[in-house]
Amino acid sequence: MDFLEPAFMQRALIAALLVGVTAPSVGVYLVQRRQALMGDGIGHVAMTGVGLGFLLNSSPVWMATLVAVAGSVAMELIRAYGKTRGDLALALLFYGGMAGGVLLINLSPTGSNANLTSYLFGSLTTVSPEDITAISVLAAFVVLVTVGLRRRLFAVSQDEEFARVTGLPVRALNLLIAVTAAVTVTVAMRVVGLLLVSALMVVPVAAAQQLSRSFRTTFAGAVLIGVVVSLSGTVTTYYVEAPPGATIVLYAIGVFVLLTVLATPLAKRRARAAETGTAACDAPVPASRRPGDDVRV
Repeated sequence: MDFLEPAFMQRALIAALLVGVTAPSVGVYLVQRRQALMGDGIGHVAMTGVGLGFLLNSSPVWMATLVAVAGSVAMELIRAYGKTRGDLALALLFYGGMAGGVLLINLSPTGSNANLTSYLFGSLTTVSPEDITAISVLAAFVVLVTVGLRRRLFAVSQDEEFARVTGLPVRALNLLIAVTAAVTVTVAMRVVGLLLVSALMVVPVAAAQQLSRSFRTTFAGAVLIGVVVSLSGTVTTYYVEAPPGATIVLYAIGVFVLLTVLATPLAKRRARAAETGTAACDAPVPASRRPGDDVRV
């Protein structure tokens, strides 16, 4: 347990724990909405916030949060109202965000490509106490939204038209999901990096879906997997010189493959049981046991 002694590892483990909880909590709604790559797009936009933070000599985490939230709102509005040119507008937003981040951080007197790399791919050893404070506050917001409003968010993610008919504020809830995803991206960027954060939002959810058959168990399983792979990857990087973000994501993919292999026989067994049940229902009723034979007047 010597990895718990250094102060930087204590901060790294706290950050990894928070990311392991928050990323799948939002990802389960994005997967349900078939927007698995939304986190990747927000990560591109957040790069401008990181560069702006260095340029203005302010917190890159908080500045990235503001820019990512604005970008996520724009993405949701484009999705809702964009027609044939919607994909082009999103592409301009994504690539513009990445280019803006690279330009701004190089214009900053305190910024460099090395600083940018730590935000692109994660750098647990450089997580500061101020970063932990910001990550904790943002993570609390994400958990409050994703858990407290899970029924409404699930309804909107499952079927927008049905949710609208039932009286739910669909537009506001869609924007809330987008904003929460943006906050999650900035929470995770110090751990897995902006380019890999989308994987931690999606892969644990996909892994949990291999064994679960309900939204509640998928949600809980995804969070559990996210926490396990985040902490395991962080501890691994203490003993092995490896990038934390890549290690965590590869662990998540490994869990997905393992659960897929384990779930295959279970799925076949369920399919055979369903076929047997269907065959039993379709079988003719014996003449001696036809309806009405046991009825006594």
